[in-house]
This record gives sequence, C-alpha cells and structure tokens, in this order.
Amino acid sequence: MAKKANLINLKHIKLLLLDVDGVMTDGGLYFSNSGDEFKRFNAQDGYGIVKLQRAGIQVGIITGRVSKIVERRAEELGITEVYQNFENKINAYESIKRKFNFADANIAYIGDDEFDLAVLKCVGFSAAPADAVPVVKKQSHYVCTHGGGNGAVREVIDLILKNQR
Repeated sequence: MAKKANLINLKHIKLLLLDVDGVMTDGGLYFSNSGDEFKRFNAQDGYGIVKLQRAGIQVGIITGRVSKIVERRAEELGITEVYQNFENKINAYESIKRKFNFADANIAYIGDDEFDLAVLKCVGFSAAPADAVPVVKKQSHYVCTHGGGNGAVREVIDLILKNQR
C-alpha cells in the first residue's frame, strides 16, 4: 500500500531532484559481452520532466554512478544539473541548494536506496518508488504506486503539477 503525504508541501517546490538507478530506471544494470552498459528509461517519465520544466520547475540528477547514458538522457530532456559520482549525495544537494539559493522546502527528491536517505531527510518533499528499499519508503513523505523506471517519476511530477495549479 502506498504511503500518501500531506501534499501541501508540493505548493512550494521549485526543483525536483532525481536519483537514476532505481528511480529513472528499473535499477537493473545491463552489460553486453563487450562491456557496453545499457539503461532503460521510461518515455512517460521523460515527457513528465519536460512538462515540469515548461511549468517553470527545474529538474536535476544526483547519482552515485558515472554513465555517459545518463549524460545523454539528461541532455535529451534539457536537464543541466547533473551530478554524477556522488556516493555522498548530500554534498551535491548542498551545492545545488546554494547555487539556486533555494530553501529545503523548495526542493523535492525521489530516491530508492540507503544512499538517498540523507537527502530525503532534508527536502521539503521526498518520494520513493514502490520498489524502493523499506527504510527509504519509511523515511519518504510519499511512496509511489509505480516502481522505478516504470512511472514513479511521472507520478510525482503529476502530483507536483496538480498541487501547484
């Protein structure tokens, strides 16, 4: 059963930050015999990201891994704030917050694993995909009905847009 939050927190969101593996993707790590990496992204999540940006809300990525695929997807979606190789994600979060001069209340974050906990505890609105680890679900304001890479990002975006209208 999904955990539903007091959605009043969404009225002040100016920035949505996303983890990648397990949030923007299904969390699977796919490699070919030649060592090429593959990731599966959800097109509806992508369109939601574009809609959110058109509504004036910025989107950024914080991930612990490094991948050219993430750079490419971010570029396709017009995401300029991409922080890769941040196992300690709170450092990236604090840097982004300072750069835009946003308060915690202005930032939403979607994460799925223990690496995300520090950021989830700071933001004005936190969400977890349905298939996130239990400790992340417990810490989040909202638990999606959709899994990572399967519409969780779009679900949160639709909530933000609906509550800001």
